Order: sequence, then C-alpha cells, then structure tokens
Amino acid sequence: MSFITGVGLTPYGKHEGSSSLDLMSKAAQAALDDAGLKRSDIDGILCGYSTVSPHIMLATVFAEHFGIRPSYAHAVQVGGATGLAMTMLAHHLVEAGVARNVLVVAGENRLTGQSRDASIQALAQVGHPDYEVPLGPTIPAYYGLVATRYMHEYGVTEADLAEFAVLMRSHARTHPGAQFQDPITVADVMASKPVAMPLKLLDCCPVSDGGAAFVISRERTGEAGVRIRGCAQAHTHQHVTAAPALSELGAEISIARARKATGLAISDVRYAAIYDSFTITLAMLLEDLGLAGRGEAAARVRSGHFSRDGAMPLNTHGGLLSYGHCGVGGAMAHLVEAHLQMTGRAANRQVRDASIALLHGDGGVLSSHVSMFLERVR
Repeated sequence: MSFITGVGLTPYGKHEGSSSLDLMSKAAQAALDDAGLKRSDIDGILCGYSTVSPHIMLATVFAEHFGIRPSYAHAVQVGGATGLAMTMLAHHLVEAGVARNVLVVAGENRLTGQSRDASIQALAQVGHPDYEVPLGPTIPAYYGLVATRYMHEYGVTEADLAEFAVLMRSHARTHPGAQFQDPITVADVMASKPVAMPLKLLDCCPVSDGGAAFVISRERTGEAGVRIRGCAQAHTHQHVTAAPALSELGAEISIARARKATGLAISDVRYAAIYDSFTITLAMLLEDLGLAGRGEAAARVRSGHFSRDGAMPLNTHGGLLSYGHCGVGGAMAHLVEAHLQMTGRAANRQVRDASIALLHGDGGVLSSHVSMFLERVR
C-alpha cells in the first residue's frame, strides 16, 4: 500500500528568470510542506526528463540542488506519461520497502528558457529518424493525422473537438494558477489559426513554464488519506508509421489491466484526470477508457457530463489545454488537482464526490499509456 501524502504545484505560464531547477524546487518544497515532511525524510527521488536542461543525471543533479541525499534516485522518460509512470514506480518502491518517502518532481522553463524552434525540434524527435523526421512533421502534425483518421472512422467533427477546448478553458477560469483564463467559444476555436489540420491553435496545449511535485509514502501523514489503489501500463508502438489500428491502441489495454489489478469498474469512478495535449487526445482517451462511447464524448461534454457539477468531473484545473503544459510537469498537475479534490481542498472548484479517481497519461503519439486508480480513505 502507498499513499500520496503531499502535492505541490506552481502557476503555469511565464516565470521569467526561473530555471528548471528553480521551478522543480518550488514545487518540491510545496509538496513536502503539504505532507508535513522535512527534506531529510525523503529517501527516494524520481525526476522527469527536461528538454531545456537535458542532463544525463538529472535526478542526482536535482537532489544536490535541493539538498537531499536519497538512497534511491532515478530519472524517467516516457513522454507525457512520465508523471504517472514515476508515480507507479514510486508506488512499487514503497510497497517493496525500498523507500519510505519518494519525492516525484518535474518542471521546466520551456516558455522563457527555450526558443519556439528548439522546442518544436526537440519534440519532433519522437518520429522515426529515417522514415518520419526527415519529412518534417511536428507533434501537432502527427496528432493531426490521427485526428483525421479518427474523425473519418467515428463521425467526429472539428466542432466536436472544439467542445473539449471550451470545457477546459471554462474549468481553468476558476483556477488562479492557470496560464489561460479568458473564456472561449466553439466559434473561437474554429476561427483560431490552423496548426496541423484539422487541429487549430486552440485545439493545442500551450508551451509553459512550471513545476509539479508530490510525495508517495508508505504511511499516511494527514487526516484524509489518498492511496494508490492500483495502476498499469501499455506500450504498443513508438512511431506513428508502426501504430496499430485505432481500436487497438494502448489506453484500452492499460485500463483493462488497471481494472483487473484493482477490481474496480469505470462505474466506480467519481473524478477523471485525463491527458489532454490536444483536443483529439482527450476525445480519444475518454472513449478508449470507457468514459464515453465511440464518437460520443463531445455530446457528453455538451450535456455537462464532464463539467465540475456533472456526473464525471474532468480536469477541473483546466488541463494541459488551458492550465498549461511545461513538459513532464504538465500532466502531473492533473494528479495534484485530483489530490486536492479528493481531500476537499479544491476551493471554488470542489466537486461533490471525488472518492475514487481515474488518472490516465499518454506518451508520444498515443504510444505509451499509464492508467491509475486513486482512492480516498478516512
């Protein structure tokens, strides 16, 4: 058994003059304070990768910077699924008795510390070095291809995809740390600049500065405990030219494994935190995970099903699409928000019931998946 005992999150957006290590430190200290722990209590550390500071020993670099000497340190790289993959690893380390308190941390100053061209070039390297990268596609281009195929197979429209951007922005408006808080409409999304058709600017997450962290512990430290009930992974491909059929992608595999490990059903879930790098990502994952039927997720958005007051509150901080995306820390904000909701500390964003949460992360171009169930215990 393991517990998420503390969480920390910076606002996302511009942090002029802050390095990746600075942002990681701010989030890490906030997580320790939240857990009621000292730096000396941390005996394990897991760090996400950084494209701004691509050090080959980032975990120990941060440990030195933060002033801790852990008995276990590791850096993890699974794209956008890294945050949940690190949480899963921390869960197993704690259960195995390797560590008592594992600090999971990531952060980058991608917005102010890296040029737009450098960021695009770094992310484009997920493509095959011989068959994809030389042709010049970017991450949005890869997802644009996926979106076109998905729309063709399931009758999804560009206006349907726009609904997800509008929902995430409406949620971000209630969070003071969100990068974007101005309201938008479906018409605004449809009229925004084309990026990789059918994806337009507001269908895509922004580039951000920010940091996120949490502590995974063997024992709970607060009155309301949040434990990791179970989790699972699936890795079906790396390159889009080798991807399986849309009906055979990894989210369906990982959620089935996570459900088997926990004995939980989708009907047990009360809060959802789902990766949303693009509107198509969120639409597909909601349907792959069983939170909506094929081609039906947008209709559920329009009906209020995924709103804060709906039957399945989703990404109530605004997700990657509006809270922001600072690399590995981007998706980690989903877990921070889930923890706040589960412990009744989400202020004006608080939902009625977040006793069981489903989290899902996606790395690459729907390549690597991590599904996780969290449970509140009293």
